[in-house]
Amino acid sequence: MEWGNYSMYADFVLLGLFSSTRFPGLLFALILLVFVISIASNTVMIILIYIDSRLHTPMYFLLSQLSLMDILYISTIVPKMLVDQVMSQKVISFAGCTAQHFLYLTFGGAEAFLLGLMSYDRYVAICNPLRYPVLMSRKVCLLIVAAAWLGGSIDGFLLTPSTMQFPFCTSREINHFFCEAPALLKLSCMDTSTYDIVMYVCCILMLLIPFSVISASYTRILITVYRMSEAEGRRKAVATCFSHMVVVSLYYGAGMYTYVLPPSYHTPDQDKAVSAFYTILTPMLNPLIYSLRNKDVIGALRKALRRCLSLG
Repeated sequence: MEWGNYSMYADFVLLGLFSSTRFPGLLFALILLVFVISIASNTVMIILIYIDSRLHTPMYFLLSQLSLMDILYISTIVPKMLVDQVMSQKVISFAGCTAQHFLYLTFGGAEAFLLGLMSYDRYVAICNPLRYPVLMSRKVCLLIVAAAWLGGSIDGFLLTPSTMQFPFCTSREINHFFCEAPALLKLSCMDTSTYDIVMYVCCILMLLIPFSVISASYTRILITVYRMSEAEGRRKAVATCFSHMVVVSLYYGAGMYTYVLPPSYHTPDQDKAVSAFYTILTPMLNPLIYSLRNKDVIGALRKALRRCLSLG
């Protein structure tokens, strides 16, 4: 399909992150390090949860799914960006851009839903501990995970075709490091106001509503914790809740900035910085904040290391 002098299916050019810095080599090394740590730490989390029977609980099952989503999420964006920098190329095909757009929406959406649903696990564990085995049974855990993946997939299937059907005739240069919807829409020569409204509504459903549910859940949790008589139990519960709220605030806050705040309030460089935060840094921070500082996980890691050393 032709629009003026432009083919609708022509390749795009990703201007990337490195063109915005005076030290591209340093930034490349930093992003590569973050990527390796993210893949390694999330993989270790999944393996530990699988092999250690003490971690066969609903909370760690959900955390293993979060780690899987983080691995897939960061792998959708960072390898392409790093390879392009090494090969001194910036081109991405229309099909490649469509696939990347779909995958980042699916994995990012699934993670947004999962983080929201995980607050239910913490709420039940602290506010209804006696009913926890029933309310967080294996069937319920599987339903939570299925709902998160389904929600992310619906998000990808709905928004990707509607984004990519616009004629991009203004330019083929995307001022971003991956095919994110707001950056793509700036290239369209058609009115995107209706799409913007649909995107805004989707973001309200995916970000503000889950964040409100999480906030309400943790308010109830903190009230329950405050009434606890045992100081150690209170400290442990607050630590668990705090780590979860840090992850949630970072992830949802960055998402709201990009998709809910009007474009006139942020520049392309600010968009790239915020997107780098929730697509590159958050997958690394999740296992570090959530799990690897946990006594049970540290114990499982030491046990696994001792087993490996004894076999060696």
